Amino acid sequence: MAQNANDSNALAVSLFSEILMADQLARSRLTKALPKGMELSHFSVLNHLAHSHGEKSPAQLAKAFHVTRGAMTNTLGKLETAGYVHIRPDWDDARRKMVAISPAGQAARDAALAGIAPLLNEVVTELGEHRVRGVLPVLRELRVKLEDDG
Repeated sequence: MAQNANDSNALAVSLFSEILMADQLARSRLTKALPKGMELSHFSVLNHLAHSHGEKSPAQLAKAFHVTRGAMTNTLGKLETAGYVHIRPDWDDARRKMVAISPAGQAARDAALAGIAPLLNEVVTELGEHRVRGVLPVLRELRVKLEDDG
């Protein structure tokens, strides 16, 4: 029985080691492909806002990205300074703010996506579309499981 536990532990450690290393390498390669001055966190927030088709509060964004409100406020401040987001008071609750992507932010997001798309497509092509489609459900399930446990 101890051998099964050891095998299971080794499998879990191997899985998370591969995920963490892939994450680190992907972040490094994507960061190099982004337009000058844009950080991966900036692109991620712009991409999220572009897909949400509406405003989000900084707290909602912090929750979506699993970061502190302070970290999200810092990122939003940089995006606002660059003209990529509009931040306005919440008309229903003056203590809150609402964030929307600006036309310049949409253009910056689109330019960033154009810069990283060849890299992403190359990886999918090399791995094979069928294999990538096969692993996506497992990765989604793992993400949901980690979110539920967090």
